[in-house]
Amino acid sequence: MRSIFLIAAAVAGLTVTSGSPAGAADRKLIAIVTASLNNPYFVQVSAAAEAEAKRLGYDTLVLSHDDDANKQSQQIDTVIARKAAAIILDNAGSDASIAAVEKAKEAGIPSFLVDREINKTGVATAQIVSNNYQGATLGAEEFVRVLGEKGRYVELVGREADLNAGVRSKGYHDVLDQYPDMKMLDRQSANWIQTEAYAKMESILQAHPDLQGVIAGNDTMAMGASAALQAAGKTGVIVVGLDGSNDARDAVQSGKIAATVLQPITQITILAVDEADQYLRTGSTGKPEKQLVDCVLITKANAAKLNNFALAK
Repeated sequence: MRSIFLIAAAVAGLTVTSGSPAGAADRKLIAIVTASLNNPYFVQVSAAAEAEAKRLGYDTLVLSHDDDANKQSQQIDTVIARKAAAIILDNAGSDASIAAVEKAKEAGIPSFLVDREINKTGVATAQIVSNNYQGATLGAEEFVRVLGEKGRYVELVGREADLNAGVRSKGYHDVLDQYPDMKMLDRQSANWIQTEAYAKMESILQAHPDLQGVIAGNDTMAMGASAALQAAGKTGVIVVGLDGSNDARDAVQSGKIAATVLQPITQITILAVDEADQYLRTGSTGKPEKQLVDCVLITKANAAKLNNFALAK
């Protein structure tokens, strides 16, 4: 029976590290559900959650929904069938994921959301996210500073269905719009994806070859924009991202981008697993459902301290 489950799990894109037989009432299983594992940010979410869960004595089930709400719903069904103890979830959309979290709750499985909120309270046990607005204002302030408070720029926005995309864009503009000499030439979504950002940047450059800056909603889009700018010989354009990835760190150190903003996702994910453990042991996390963790500006001055979305002290 277990071999049949493992074959089915492989087809569904699951990683199973539980020692319990399929279908067992596995109250020591924590499911970890994230977005695409092609993105180093979500790889770190998965890795940090799995390591902390195992440290606390839990088996783990790792899934990736690839930002597909239907796939996420199917995976939550799998988690329910496995009778998991809890879910660590980096969800597939602030509205589209509500039903999946409700379904888990109705099955008696608490969800601990990281990175992305949903547009409903009282369904998840915890929603622990970076202070995206605060982080975006840090990035925008540095962007303005490096450009000397004037310049023609474009904005690359994340996936429109993701609440974080709008929050970050608002944070950027609440700073940028205060400077009359900061002129936005274009604003396009690249859906958090590096290759899409590269293609969008190529198109934008044809229309606006005189642009002086790019502010991106995450690091993968910033890296895609930077690569397109380099390919076009536009080495003087200021680029700022947000996430704090190792790729962005290296680009900051080499001068390819001006700055990024660290979302301390490793800290957030470990906190979510610890709260799940406390909840399972005591019936309470001792914390409010919604919790914000402040971001940190990353420039050449502190980039060397950054590794795997965590900043050394």
